[in-house]
This record gives sequence, C-alpha cells and structure tokens, in this order.
Amino acid sequence: MNCLSDPVATFDSLLAGPSPLLALAPMQDVTDLPFWRLLARYGGPDVYWTEYSRVHGTSSIERSVLEAIEKNPTGRPAIAQLIGNDPVAMARAARELDRMPIAAVDLNLGCPAPVVYRKCAGGGLLREPRRIDVLLGTLREAVTRVRFTVKTRLGFGDAAAEWEPLLEVFRRHPIDLLTVHGRTVVDMYRTEVRYDLIARAVEAMPCPVIANGNIWSPERASEVMGRTGARGLMIGRGCIRNPWLFEQIRAHQAGRMPVHPSGREVLAYVQALYEETIPVAEFRERLQVEKMKKYMNFIGEGVGRPAEFLHAIRRVEDRASFFAVCREHLDHGDPMPLVPRG
Repeated sequence: MNCLSDPVATFDSLLAGPSPLLALAPMQDVTDLPFWRLLARYGGPDVYWTEYSRVHGTSSIERSVLEAIEKNPTGRPAIAQLIGNDPVAMARAARELDRMPIAAVDLNLGCPAPVVYRKCAGGGLLREPRRIDVLLGTLREAVTRVRFTVKTRLGFGDAAAEWEPLLEVFRRHPIDLLTVHGRTVVDMYRTEVRYDLIARAVEAMPCPVIANGNIWSPERASEVMGRTGARGLMIGRGCIRNPWLFEQIRAHQAGRMPVHPSGREVLAYVQALYEETIPVAEFRERLQVEKMKKYMNFIGEGVGRPAEFLHAIRRVEDRASFFAVCREHLDHGDPMPLVPRG
C-alpha cells in the first residue's frame, strides 16, 4: 500500500526546499511499479512520474498506473500523467485521479512517438495551441485537491517560431509546475538540448520549471542547473543506465565526491532488473530476454566497448546467453561512470 500520508504536502515541501527537485521522467513501458521499486533501492528521485494513461471517450485509468499509485513503495510522491485531446474525457480522468493518493495530475504535451502525435495527442497537440488553451483551462478546473502540472517539448518542429506562443498559452493558466524537454517533437532525441529555451521558460513562467533532456552525470546536472536556473531536473534514460545517478547528483550538490559503481555492481543491477520485471501472470524466458534488450539499449551506452556489447546482446535468445554477454563486459571491479560512450 502507498504509505505516504500526504503526497501533496510532501511535493510542495520539495518544491519549496533548498535542493533541486529530482524527478523520474515518465517513460512508457518502463516507469512502472517494478522499476519504481528497483530504483528506490538505489536512492531514487524525489518524485516519481507514472507512465501515461491514455484517455478517450470510453477509457479508464490504465491498470499499471493505478497499481503504481496504490502500491507506491518508494516513500516519495507520485504524479500521474494523462495523454489525450478530448477535454470532457480528460476532465473525467483528472477528477478520478484527483481523489487518489498522488501529488499531482500531469498533462503530457511532449510524447514524440508518431503513433501518438498523429492522433493529435502528446507532442501532436503542440501544433494546435488553441486546443492546448482549452485543455489547460478544463483540466485546471477539474483538478482541485492535488496539483496540476504539465510536461512539454519546445514545439512540434520549429522551436524558434513556436516556443514563445506556447509559453504565452501556459502563462494564461495557473499550473503548478512546468517540465520542459528542450527539444521539439521532430527532434525526437537526436539533437542537442536547447537549455537556453528552458532558461527562457524559467524567466517567463510564474510557476517553477523543471529541466529535462540529456542529464546523464552529476556534473552535467550541475551544468544544466546553472545554464537554466530551473527548480529541478527530470531524468529518464540516464537513470535506466545509471540508477545511482540521483544519489550521485545529491552528493555532488552537497560538495561530496560521487561514488561510481563497479562493473560487478552494475552486473548486479542488471540481474535485479531482470528478476524485478518478470511479469506476475505469465513468464516466458524468451519474452523476458527481449524485454531486457530494451533496457540494455540504454545501459549499454555506458559500458566499455558499447558497440561490441550491444551487438552481442541484441542477438541473444535466452537467459544464459544474455547473462554470459553481461558477465563478459561487466564482471570486473573497475569503477564505471556510466556516461554515454557513443
């Protein structure tokens, strides 16, 4: 059961506190309850975002999202994210979440997956500021007990032309927190992050702003905080690769030397990730190995000889061969910074 007595008050305290707020980015099919449980073992973020729950006329809150909220084992606040474009349906879902033990309801305006944006949801809505305006007003009215937050990108395809008008829309509504991924939808994850435009949001918005995008080391975290002036940082892919990252950032912020895990500690993390994410209902080894490859695409970027490691791991078909490759590259005592190596 969720043991946090007042998630809203805890969230408010974190936002008002002296330290940068550290948040787990919502990642579909990744930031579920098993991943939360595992990440918490390594210190974890201050706030956990759920996967998004798809909303349409006849939808209900996704089961995995409800499970994460109801069984939240982290001792930290959870924020539930919605994605959709129907104001009536979105308001209904928001009111349902508003009664649950969460800190906030979050609107996804940034998902860059074509299957999402082609339906004018997630990042697709960034092409239609008027619809965003209506949706923000509707959701702000629906969410009365918990906080209302928004996660966005800089625009759909042209940040220079789109970002200022979007900020104007955001400013019209009393949202409690804006998280900005410093790329457009078209950029996906390929381009450099526009931290200067995140800084512009910090300057323009009356609410706190969190910076998101390419934060993969404690040194990088400090650099992004300095360049943006953001109230905190949201981290996604970086903490899949390095679950120690949140604690490393806290150490760096406090003037302590961050501790890097050894190869064997990373190997133990991979083993724990394999075991923790095994489905409760039905286990098939081949499917679990394929699921692990999704995580390894991120973890592998921080391994020595990443191209060789990923080439081998993508060709394994069973548990034994999967861990044989992992041991070959990780069964050592050397410290691993776990930063992308190309």
